[in-house]
Amino acid sequence: MTSVPGRRSSTFTRLLRHGFTDPSAAERLLDGPELAAVRDDPVLLEALGGTADPDLALLGLVRLLEAQTGATGRQELLDTLIAAKPLRDRLLGVLGASEALADHLARHADDWQALVTYEARDLHPGVTEFEHGLAGATDPVSLRVAYRRCLLSIAARDVCGTTEVSETAAELADLATATLRAALALAEADAPEDAALCRLAVVAMGKCGGHELNYVSDVDVIFVGEAVNGADEDKALRAAARLAAHMMRICSANTVEGTIWPVDANLRPEGRNGPLVRTLASHRAYYQRWAKTWEFQALLKARPVAGDLALGEEYVAALRPLVWQAAERENFVPDVQKMRRRVIDNIPTAEVDRQLKLGPGGLRDVEFAVQLLQLVHGRADASLRSGTTLDALKALATGGYVGRADAAQLDDAYRFLRSLEHRIQLFRLRRTHLVPEGDADLRRIGRSLGLRTDPVTGLTREWRRHASVVRRLHEKLFYRPLLDAVAQLAPGEARLSAAAARERLVALGYADPAAALRHLEALASGVTRKAAIQRTLLPVLLGWFADSADPDAGLLNFRKVSDALGKTPWYLRLLRDEGAAAENLARVLSAGRLAPDLLLRAPEAVALLGDGDGGLRPRTRAHLEQEVLAAVRRADGATQAVDAARGIRRRELFRTAATDIIGSYGTESQPAEADQGALVDLVGGAVSDLTAATLAGTLRAVVREGWGDDLPTRFAIIGMGRFGGHELGYGSDADVLFVHEPRDGVDEREAADAANKVVAEMRRLLQVPSADPPLIVDADLRPEGRSGPLVRTLKSYEAYYRRWSLVWERHALLRAEHVAGDEDLGRRFAELIDPLRYPPAGLGEDDVREIRRLKARMESERLPRGTDPKLHVKLGPGGLSDVEWTVQLIQLRHAAHEPGLRTTRTREALAAAHAAGLISADDAGVLDEAWVLATGVRNAVMLVRGRAGDTFPADPRDLAAVGRYLGYGAGHAGDMLDVYRRTARRARGVMEELFYGGS
Repeated sequence: MTSVPGRRSSTFTRLLRHGFTDPSAAERLLDGPELAAVRDDPVLLEALGGTADPDLALLGLVRLLEAQTGATGRQELLDTLIAAKPLRDRLLGVLGASEALADHLARHADDWQALVTYEARDLHPGVTEFEHGLAGATDPVSLRVAYRRCLLSIAARDVCGTTEVSETAAELADLATATLRAALALAEADAPEDAALCRLAVVAMGKCGGHELNYVSDVDVIFVGEAVNGADEDKALRAAARLAAHMMRICSANTVEGTIWPVDANLRPEGRNGPLVRTLASHRAYYQRWAKTWEFQALLKARPVAGDLALGEEYVAALRPLVWQAAERENFVPDVQKMRRRVIDNIPTAEVDRQLKLGPGGLRDVEFAVQLLQLVHGRADASLRSGTTLDALKALATGGYVGRADAAQLDDAYRFLRSLEHRIQLFRLRRTHLVPEGDADLRRIGRSLGLRTDPVTGLTREWRRHASVVRRLHEKLFYRPLLDAVAQLAPGEARLSAAAARERLVALGYADPAAALRHLEALASGVTRKAAIQRTLLPVLLGWFADSADPDAGLLNFRKVSDALGKTPWYLRLLRDEGAAAENLARVLSAGRLAPDLLLRAPEAVALLGDGDGGLRPRTRAHLEQEVLAAVRRADGATQAVDAARGIRRRELFRTAATDIIGSYGTESQPAEADQGALVDLVGGAVSDLTAATLAGTLRAVVREGWGDDLPTRFAIIGMGRFGGHELGYGSDADVLFVHEPRDGVDEREAADAANKVVAEMRRLLQVPSADPPLIVDADLRPEGRSGPLVRTLKSYEAYYRRWSLVWERHALLRAEHVAGDEDLGRRFAELIDPLRYPPAGLGEDDVREIRRLKARMESERLPRGTDPKLHVKLGPGGLSDVEWTVQLIQLRHAAHEPGLRTTRTREALAAAHAAGLISADDAGVLDEAWVLATGVRNAVMLVRGRAGDTFPADPRDLAAVGRYLGYGAGHAGDMLDVYRRTARRARGVMEELFYGGS
């Protein structure tokens, strides 16, 4: 096949067109002597191009031809290959999909003939046919060769599409059954005296027991032994254990022909610590007294496969009734929840996104959900007791335990994921459940699954799509039938009984299933359009509610919102048409008390949840002030104006809380925010801006009603503490100073009276009881504290600070920032206090000692009695106070010469201190982490309990909800507390060194 130098040959182009990725190497192979007789035959090239990996198939074919003994053998293979399409498709299909089976064929050159016959009985072989295929094996090595020969035929039918995935899995399980029988026969032949003493049954578990095995998987078994008539039981059990162990070694040991698969007996009673073989009576006693829930779940798939089958059937018959009593166990719900969490938690972080079996949306999600439903409902319905996942899923749908559409989607997804798993394992016949990362592997797998146009992109897209379906339906499987249990069904549709529905709700974590069923009935019953839409949405919503710490509250709150808005057309459209809106609403309603309380006071705010990203993005201070001031202008009187401003504040608090909750929980389309600091900053900035806008509107309303357009004195509000630092939480008071300056020609007394009236009226109107949360305005940080005047002129502040200011007041001024009122007056106030908070000479030793004394006094006097100091996020060791006082001491000492430190924000000042070399990167990181975590806990407590708090909740459900907000799954509240203690302890160590240690 020569070509003009510099130009590609026509063969090269044809090879590219047929899917070869290395046409040059393929040309060389085609030019070799092995393929000389057929190199120009278009049938061969066409067939190679139809394989998963044409390059691999061609190389395997050449190796197989090289392995033939003599020219006659090669010619026979080539003639059959070209003439017989079934062989051509089977052989090349295997060679293009499995490097391991190509190696086998190269070692055993005649085994290709196992693919020649194409009789009807060859299409769906069972245990009998596989036993016949293994019959000639006389030792472990020949057993491996015969096993691979049988596996070759299974793989050929699989890659050619002759069998679909469930049939392939069943054939693999049947081959495993035949192999276990052959291995046991070899073991008995080696030790006939042991075989004469005992009856030994091999009971398959797991995927082998379920008739759904992979290409490469541990074969899980349990052994049951009994003495033959007249034999000593102890001697018989020892003999049975020797036979069992020998059988396992025959299958598992590495030989010149490799291994078959490991035989795993760890599902037996007591696991590895228990005896390998037990009598039936011993098995029964263990399961009656000691077995855990997962052990009953494992027994769902128990199936006698080898040895004394009658004894195996006795074992299954004896233990099967106990399986269907497992759901009645006291600890059933927490046990089944822990089983799935434990699997996910044990996945290495680097593998989670590629885990086909154990990761979210993987095979285990389907299997776990189906098995849990079997355990819950199988005790009363024998039709559900199949050990095969897809058969059980079909039975669950037929019985009304799973929605038919959901079951069909899940069946489709499971078949795809199992097919993907098979193709991954088939390549090298290695046990793996990780989707490969290389394009070459993904291309081969994609092509083997029929994705030929863009196999890499297509495979990734299909995998993610099916995994998303599984994630969505994994929980939803439980819920749709709950609606059917209380709703009007079409003729012929099955429904859950009331008792079954209650069992389902309990298994899903609902504490009051009777109340939950009443809510479902109220929401979904009837023939109205509202009820029809609710029936569509509720199965999904119930799953999202169950993902929270308080699903009962989520369902109750949803009913309240729906009762308030159910007749509003836009509400039903929003839930039906905006996928994000329904999920966002479920998250918000089940995450705690604050957000639902804000929403239920004005349910129309639910519209914010469906307005794309814009609906949940907190608005800027300028936009907020513009809206508030416009509402004030339209209002008739100060009371109505401030009511309008407070209404806007309530709506925006809800927007911020919803953004915070959804960011913390994540959604199906958007993962949870990984940076807790970003959420903390978002909440602090949004609530602070909202408070400033509310004060600006209230000030305008009070001035307009009392004095018209102009107050007789310029008036400004200075934010202090967390308000000035843009770090307000949901329940924070607004710490402020009030400053005024009489206008030209206005008497100072008149100006002061006006300013004091403004302050008094603002505070009153912002706290008037109403449907909107009050805004407490706190001016206790003013000069002289509560003993001093509420409002001062700028000159009075200047005189006081020049003569009387104490170090704590200068300390407090670090957070001072103009937030509302006269901007010029606010700017001049900042100029006045800058030399005090950023002293040019830094702090003297006396001032440093005084600050340290004040901090120590606060720690000893202000911590509430009975509180665990280590868990008090504000005043406890390593809490907010420790971090803030440390940062503020650095500011007082160095801000005059380090402009970056002149900020009211803690995290900005901390970053500036590190940038200036005043604190190490490690110490800055420790303090920042502690501050973010403590602030996040405060926000979480307010969201969950609906009232502010500086300690972790005592109520277990509230504590779990705080943990869920902070990213800890169910059952991990203790881990959250441990992390907080550890983080705070490190921060306290840094604080003591920086705050108390240095000069």
